[in-house]
Amino acid sequence: MQRAKADFVHKFKIAAKEADEAEYWLLLADEVIKDSTIPKLLNELKVIQKIITKIIATTKNQMAKKP
Repeated sequence: MQRAKADFVHKFKIAAKEADEAEYWLLLADEVIKDSTIPKLLNELKVIQKIITKIIATTKNQMAKKP
C-alpha cells in the first residue's frame, strides 16, 4: 500500500510541475496578447495548484503515520 501511495504522490508531483509550466505560458501569453480570459484562467489554475499541493501533503502525512 505504501508503494501505491508513493507512486500516487509521484504522479501528483508531475502534475504540479505541469501546472507550473502552464502558469508560465499563461503569464507569457498575458504579456503578449492581453486577452481578458487569461487572468481568469490563471485564477482557475491557482485553485488547481492548491488542490494538487493539498493532495500531495495529505497523502505524505498519511504515509508518515502508517508504519
